Parts: sequence; C-alpha cells; structure tokens
Amino acid sequence: MEPSRLHWRDLLAESFAGVLQRPARSVLTAVGTVLGVGTFVAVLGLTATTSAQVDTRFTTLTATEVTVEDTGGDGPEGAKGALSFPVDADRRIERLNGVEAAGVYWSVSAKQAAPVRSAPIGAAAAGDDPPVVAASSGVLRAARPTLEQGRIYDRWHDGGGQRVAVLGSSVAERLGVTTLETGPAVFIGQVPFTVVGIVEDTERMPELLTAVIVPRTAAQELWGGPQGERARMLVSTRLGAAVQIADEAPLALRAESPDHFRSVPPPDPKKLRSKVTSDLNQLFLVLAAVCLVIGAVGIANTTLVAVLERTSEIGLRRSLGARGRHVTGQFLTESAVLGTLGGLVGTSIGTLTVVIVAVVREWTPVVHPLTVAAAPVVGLLTGVLAGLYPAWRAARIQPVEALRR
Repeated sequence: MEPSRLHWRDLLAESFAGVLQRPARSVLTAVGTVLGVGTFVAVLGLTATTSAQVDTRFTTLTATEVTVEDTGGDGPEGAKGALSFPVDADRRIERLNGVEAAGVYWSVSAKQAAPVRSAPIGAAAAGDDPPVVAASSGVLRAARPTLEQGRIYDRWHDGGGQRVAVLGSSVAERLGVTTLETGPAVFIGQVPFTVVGIVEDTERMPELLTAVIVPRTAAQELWGGPQGERARMLVSTRLGAAVQIADEAPLALRAESPDHFRSVPPPDPKKLRSKVTSDLNQLFLVLAAVCLVIGAVGIANTTLVAVLERTSEIGLRRSLGARGRHVTGQFLTESAVLGTLGGLVGTSIGTLTVVIVAVVREWTPVVHPLTVAAAPVVGLLTGVLAGLYPAWRAARIQPVEALRR
C-alpha cells in the first residue's frame, strides 16, 4: 500500500481554511504578535531616530566645548587662593582661530559670600544661600543663555570691576526679584550688586541657573582668588576646532608655564553615540521581547484550544490515512500564517508610529531596511515556536479515541 502524501499546496490550503474558519478568533490570536512585532519595529526605529538627534545635539554642543583647568603648577603660584589665569585670559584664548567665546570662572566660598539677600537687612533667601559664581563675561557668552529679562554683563563691566550680577531664574524667584524695571539689587554679605539680567535657560553650564553670577574682577577685589576648588575656563569653539584649541590653550595662556593648565577636550563622538545607542537598544528591546512572548503565548493557547475542539476532525483525517507529521505540519503552518500576518501588520504599525513621532517632534525618521525586512520573519518564528506544542499534541491523537468523542 502506497503511503499517504500531503502536497504543500494542499497543506497551505488546509491551513488557510483553518485560519479563516474562525476569523474573529484568528484576529484576536494575531493581535499579540502584532503588538510584539509592532513594538519591535517602533523601538528600533525610535532608537535610531533619537540616536540621530543625540548625535546632532552632541555635535553642535559637546563637540564644541573645551574646559581648561587651573592646576597651579608645583611652585608657590599653586598655593590656595592663587589664580594662574592672567587678567586678559579671555582675549588670549579668543584670539585663537576657531574660538567663539571663552571665560574664566570659579565658585566663591560660602564663608565669603554669605548671606545672599535682596535687601541690606532682613531674612536671607529661603533655604541655603544660593551659590555665587565669579565669572568673566566670556563665560556667559560661551554658556549661550536664554534671558528672561535684561542682559548679560560685558567686558566693560569686567574691566572696571563693576558690581553687577546676573541671576538664575530660580534664584531670582527665591529672592523675590520679579522685574528689572526698578533697578533691583542683591546683597552678597553687605555688598550690593545691581541685577542686570535674569537667565531662564542655558545650553551649557546648567548650574548657572541656580547661582548668582558676578564679574570675575569684582569678586577678586572683594574676596580674592578662588578658595577650595581652583578656577576653570569654559571655551566655546566652532565645529572641528575643539581638539586643536585644547592643545593650544595652555601655551596661549602662559607660554612660559603651560604646565599650570590642563585642557579637557570633548569626548570621541563615535564612542558616545555608540554607548547611547547601545543603552537605548538594550532598554527598549526588553520591552519588545516581552510583547513577543505575550504574543507567542496567545498563539500557543489559541492553537491548543483549536486542537482540542478539532479532535474529531483530526481523528477522521488520521483514519483516512493522514500521518502524524501531516497533522503536525498543518497546525504548525496555521500558527506560522498567524505569526506572519501579525508580523506584517505589526511592521506597518511600528513604521507608522516612528514616522508620526518624528513628525510631531520635528525630527527626521530613521528606520533601517534590515529592521523592516526582519520583523515579519520574527513574527513567523514566533508563530512556529508557539505552535510546536499544540502541533505535537495534535499528532499524538489516536484515530480510534478521537472518533469515540
């Protein structure tokens, strides 16, 4: 007797018939895979899109920032309170080709700059005294502030040791400085400083938003050089010039003692971008994997229920000559069909999600072709894996026992 055979066309026809026989159940079964694959595509697409935005922001800000630290050297100039930066440090650095702005800054000791008040008498600001930062005008220009009111002080204020101040928005609120029309002043200790500007935001040095910023020369006249942490210089450069400026800055500041300074160039953008992308991928792929597991469990559960409901059908097929592998192939194909359909729909939804988010955020959507091509395959594999146990159960059903039910 010739063994029975099941042609692949008949296998596909029977599988599609089984899927279409209960369309509502099939749709609900595929929803898990749709969500899993959709999340998979959306996660990878959004990760690539946000990584591109991070890379752009890094290029325009971090890659154009150099910090020069005052080490003081080994001589007496390195003593506490000494300042290695020359008076004209800003101009020396700004003369270098590729520099946009540069300035020296340090934190004034709390013992010297306390209390901070909005009046010569009365209570100080609620909570601890806000920090006082001595900074040349180049620091404010390099930080790229967004002003809520007023202006930043300039080189004239620096050169004359003018007692003016720029407040971070949170400090202004604590001190009750709401308008500059009345020419308000803040008192650092017993010394008045006229408030000329309130900073709402900065692109660099966000710590300035919680500080009272005064000119470097005025701070030196009143309190001397930095105590504790030594002074630093913030340098803003044009694209591509940061590494060269970092090499040239110590010599430009003090050609006879460049060892008094240490330049900190920006990190390698490729390494930073790779790290950010890796972190985002690891975080969001876990979410996609969870969704795929949920989808696989849904397919497995529904396929198993279908096996139990179609026991008599399976018994009839077996009695007519169908082998166990034929039954296994039929149910595996049904699961694969559901997984593939779910993968295709999920890929479309995931891609559409990436495009919508990018348009809303005014970004450029980035979806790698490999992701789109692999997503339906992921759905197919999910369906096949989910159908293994139900298909094995269906193949083990004996024809006699099935026909008795």
